Amino acid sequence: QVQVVESGGGLVQAGGSLRLSCAASGFTLDYYAIGWFRQAPGKEREGVACISSLDTSASYADSVKGRFTISKNMANYTISLQMDSLRPEDTAVYYCAADRLTPDTWSLCSRNHADYDFWGQGTQVTVSS
Repeated sequence: QVQVVESGGGLVQAGGSLRLSCAASGFTLDYYAIGWFRQAPGKEREGVACISSLDTSASYADSVKGRFTISKNMANYTISLQMDSLRPEDTAVYYCAADRLTPDTWSLCSRNHADYDFWGQGTQVTVSS
């Protein structure tokens, strides 16, 4: 059973850091891109960052570029999102998702939520001013 489970959310002051983790199970991570998305109340789901299955490509939303870093640990099948210099506008529920790729797309990743097949339940991140 394909599963992605997020952890690491919480409350932090502006300027602080949090590290989110996504534990993947039930599928071969080599064949999937992994994305981090967020959704604030009343707003659309936003693709924050993604990493390709071959780990050769990462993509970030302009709003987080230079502050967030996505990484993948194949030893324990965990994908992390390191979030630094957090701002109140980063407050949202953060989701991890997996996108099944074909061999010709293994070096790519998408930040479009419609491309993703499996989703976690989300973890709340709250940044106070």
